Amino acid sequence: MRNKKIRVLTSVGLLSTLSYLLMLLNFPVPPFPNFLMVDFSEIPALIAAIVFGPIAGITVELIKNVLNFFVAGSPTGVPVGHLANFTAGVTFILPVYYVYKKFESKKGMTAGLIVGTTVMAITMSVLNYYVILPAYTLFLNAPAMSAPETKKLVVTAILPFNFIKGIVMGVVFLLIYSRIQVWMRKQTIAQNA
Repeated sequence: MRNKKIRVLTSVGLLSTLSYLLMLLNFPVPPFPNFLMVDFSEIPALIAAIVFGPIAGITVELIKNVLNFFVAGSPTGVPVGHLANFTAGVTFILPVYYVYKKFESKKGMTAGLIVGTTVMAITMSVLNYYVILPAYTLFLNAPAMSAPETKKLVVTAILPFNFIKGIVMGVVFLLIYSRIQVWMRKQTIAQNA
C-alpha cells in the first residue's frame, strides 16, 4: 500500500513537471489574438487522470499552474490567467476521463476527447464572458469592454480557439495514446490491484 502511494506521488510529481515544461512551449494560432495560446500541458494531466484517477489529473493541473504563477508571475498580479488555464484543463480532462472509463477503448477515448473539447470550449466561453475578461480589465485597469464587444470576442475568437485547441490536443493525445496504451493499461491494473 505504501509503495503504491509513493509511486502515485512520484508519478504525479513527474507528470506535473512535464506539464509545467509543456506549458512554457506555448504558441499563438493565427488569426486569433496573441493572448490565446496553445500548449500541450493537458496531455500529462490526462495521462495522470486515466492511470491514477481524476484527482491525480486535477492535481497535475493545479501544480502546473501554481509553478507557472510563482516562476513567471502574471501581468495582472493576480493569477487570473492561471485560474483560467486550470479551469480549461479540468473541464477538458474530466469529461475525457469519465467517457473513456465508461467504454475503455480507442473509440471511447475518441468520444471522450470530443466531449472534453466541447465541454471545455463552451465552459470557457461562458466563463470568459462573465468572469475572466471582466477580471482582466479590472486588474489591468483597462477600460471595460461593452457587452457586445465581449460577446463578439467570445464568439469569434475564444469559442473557436478552444475548439481548435481541443482538437489539436486530442489528435496529439491519440497519437501518444496509441503508443502508450498498453503501458497505461498495465499502470491502471497495478494501481487497482
